[in-house]
Amino acid sequence: MLYSKEHVDRYRATDGAEGHDWQGTVTLLLTTTGRRSGKERTTPLIYQTEGDAYLVVASKGGADEPPLWYLNLQDNPEVKVQVKGDKFTARARTATSEEKPPLWRKMAATWPAYDEYQEKTDRDIPVVVLERV
Repeated sequence: MLYSKEHVDRYRATDGAEGHDWQGTVTLLLTTTGRRSGKERTTPLIYQTEGDAYLVVASKGGADEPPLWYLNLQDNPEVKVQVKGDKFTARARTATSEEKPPLWRKMAATWPAYDEYQEKTDRDIPVVVLERV
């Protein structure tokens, strides 16, 4: 399972040598601050790049509610990102309705299940843009 503590631990311990490449795609580690607990939470997520930014999808497998990490970054958009051995602070924002269509296509090309997830829910699944600060 992608969201396992073991995945995060192996990724961190090996600077992504184990865990970056996953089931034919690539993952990064996104660390958000819990909006209630104030504790840092790290989630491995499939990503693609767009210029200097990184893209992730708040799909939660097509659930009607967004993933907790997305709720966290809405409250506090300053996040930590690790891509292989590159660790940096980023500002997270939801792609606008104007910019989302090509970004969605890029993400669905790398993980086709995103289109299936969107079909399962009435929620507009966001693409999140992570911009290095």
